[in-house]
Amino acid sequence: MRLLSKHFKLGKEQAELDFVDVDLQGDVPLFVDPFAISLRTDALSIQCHQTLIQYFARVVEAIRSGQVDLARELLSHLSEPNEIRFGYSKGRPQGAGIGENQSEDVFKFLLESTAVKTGFVQSLEECELLIPGISWDKISDLTTNVIRAHLADYTVQQCELLGIKTQETALPPVFDLATNGWVSRYFLLPIVSGLPVLLVPKVFARYHQAYDHRKYYRHFVLNYLRAEHLEAGTSLVRTLRNGRRTVFKRDLEKIFPCTKENLFQFSRENPEVLKQYRSMLADIERGGGTAIVDPEQEKELARALGEALRSIPPGSDSATSYHYLMIGIVEFLFYPHLLHPKKEQEIHDGRKRIDIVMENGATTGIFSRLESIAKIPCPFVVFECKNYSKDVANPELDQISSRFAPHRGKVGFLCCRAFADRETFVKRCRDTFREDRGLVVPLDDRAVMTCLDSVAKGKRAEVDKLIGEAANEIRFA
Repeated sequence: MRLLSKHFKLGKEQAELDFVDVDLQGDVPLFVDPFAISLRTDALSIQCHQTLIQYFARVVEAIRSGQVDLARELLSHLSEPNEIRFGYSKGRPQGAGIGENQSEDVFKFLLESTAVKTGFVQSLEECELLIPGISWDKISDLTTNVIRAHLADYTVQQCELLGIKTQETALPPVFDLATNGWVSRYFLLPIVSGLPVLLVPKVFARYHQAYDHRKYYRHFVLNYLRAEHLEAGTSLVRTLRNGRRTVFKRDLEKIFPCTKENLFQFSRENPEVLKQYRSMLADIERGGGTAIVDPEQEKELARALGEALRSIPPGSDSATSYHYLMIGIVEFLFYPHLLHPKKEQEIHDGRKRIDIVMENGATTGIFSRLESIAKIPCPFVVFECKNYSKDVANPELDQISSRFAPHRGKVGFLCCRAFADRETFVKRCRDTFREDRGLVVPLDDRAVMTCLDSVAKGKRAEVDKLIGEAANEIRFA
């Protein structure tokens, strides 16, 4: 494999990066999941979700109103998304999805679908359950095409963050919300072997998309039908030797085979079952069981990051190295709750800068509780990095507090190397919080190493607990 991180000499592993570290010589077996995007609360996910909703609604409206030419036009720019290097192709990236012929096939599948004509299908991911011919790999490709402009803007930001060289290049047409149509645009993107690369956030990528018509059929539809037959006492009911009555799934499969036409009819007659399926998938997604980094690799990286941190000496000469390393460390420790880091974010018309800004996309954990329960605004969380050989004090605390704003958030971390008198600094943070100037949490090497050690021991859940305790130390005294 020729990973993007190695090609551009980033010096970071996958868990330190906000995006998928793709193989530049072939495709990685990952797919973009619109359902995962729909559940997230960070700005990028919301923008992508809104674009997908508007696009799909436009397609469905065109088909239902008989505007066949418009529907064909909306579905005409679904080229193979080679730029993201996702899929199952071998060798040179070539995509596995929607080419010109397949784009026409998707149009025909949607045009002929009763689920579309009746307006029953509400989202792109539901096509996997209800529309023949449209599987989750096609949905991934379609999703990528529709949100291509958002991915391009995201790629520009990540290249600026990591110093990846870019050049202006044209991409296939992108969907424009303002015109509800396809437009051509140029973007500053990394180019490898003459081909542009689009970066995809890790939170968008899945080995398998959540919606799966076979699992829906097996674990929801057949279970519902089994209960119905048992209650009605039909001829499918069997009595076992122990006296228990049951209905075998193999018998149900004979009278109600797994076809998408059958799944549509069933779902239209029993919409509560589809709702339960979606709710179950949402619970799984929010549970965080979707990591693309191997747990054993995480343990090794946690130890390596600790060693790297110890190797950087305090002082101004190593300030840049410390700052760059901390970008990777906070991405590693706080993913998927904090996302999309930006370096030296300018505020106040460029008069001030924030070392690191991350978007709060948490649905569980301390970063969710601070906003939803403690009512401390934190759509973004800021980090100031001080590679001092002396204690940070009031000036540094006032500096980070001055970066807070209601629209930006009032939660931040002051990253430093060590405290000779930590107790005094904590008292200063409490004073700042009591005066409603924001919640500043000290994050010295000792605290960082404790978090990294937890991950190295396979106890990643303890990181949220440790950060929660550090925040509470300031909030409750």
